[in-house]
Amino acid sequence: MAISTSTPPDGAPGIGAERQRRRTLLHRLDVRGAPYAFVAPFFIVFAAFSFYPLIYTSWISLHRVELSTLNLMEWVGFDNYTALWDDDRFWNALLNTFTIGVLSTVPQLLMALGLAHLLNYQLRGSTFFRVAALTPYATSVGAAALVFTMLFERDFGMINWMLSLVGVDNLDWENNKWAAQTAISSIVIWRWTGYNALLYLAAMQAIPRDRYEAAAIDGASRWQQFLKVTVPGIRSTIVFTIVLSTIGATQLFGEPLIFGQGPNGITGGADNQYQTLGLLLYEEGWKNYQMGRAATVAWAMFLLLIVVFVVQRIVKRVITRRT
Repeated sequence: MAISTSTPPDGAPGIGAERQRRRTLLHRLDVRGAPYAFVAPFFIVFAAFSFYPLIYTSWISLHRVELSTLNLMEWVGFDNYTALWDDDRFWNALLNTFTIGVLSTVPQLLMALGLAHLLNYQLRGSTFFRVAALTPYATSVGAAALVFTMLFERDFGMINWMLSLVGVDNLDWENNKWAAQTAISSIVIWRWTGYNALLYLAAMQAIPRDRYEAAAIDGASRWQQFLKVTVPGIRSTIVFTIVLSTIGATQLFGEPLIFGQGPNGITGGADNQYQTLGLLLYEEGWKNYQMGRAATVAWAMFLLLIVVFVVQRIVKRVITRRT
């Protein structure tokens, strides 16, 4: 008797079970693997343009490397870091970065908080004022710095002209340390105040109106409501803007570079009176052609940001425990 070797039809139990297993496997892969596939582009881009440069910069910082011969590296270990520690220019740039950061961040955030408080009320044309507050942020740093450089010009600047009306002699904004740092800080304040104000405004609008009504019933004035209801309600946003402004101040580069109007912009003035860490990095790498030293400055900036972040977390925990 002959044995049939033909394949079973599609509807056979064996084929149906196999197809069901495949469908189940594909469904599991789709459910479990789809989230990873969606976030994979971010991690790929982050690894290529952030993580790899970070690791490569740390490797360069341990070598003596010139810009013209990047393929030739001489191992020096931590000599670049010890040289940076003993370099007066580094400490001067660090101090300038700190002072410019304070001069720009403190007034900026206070003005942004007050502006957001005003915009939080039902004003006519509130949309126009909100867009106007964001306009400086949309302006390029080059255009803004160039305009402010003309305003602070020593002989024909508008600022000195206005000061002359009240009997103040012309100030040499660029060659005077504190005047130059104040001028650079004013550029930062003008560009970022509106942006931070809109962040505060968004946080204020998320505060329940019941809190203000309860405070008004208890007899609290507008100022007391602002201090006791608004500020505690947007505390996390305030901390976020402080951290964001600190990062921006540490990386400050374009404003002082353009303010110098030439070679002095790279060195932060003739006496390095407003040279920031960003300018020192640029000077070491693209003026002195010492990429190893430039990488060391970059890592010093990175470590400084880590220290700031750790201090911020400690302060936040202390405040949370006390409250």
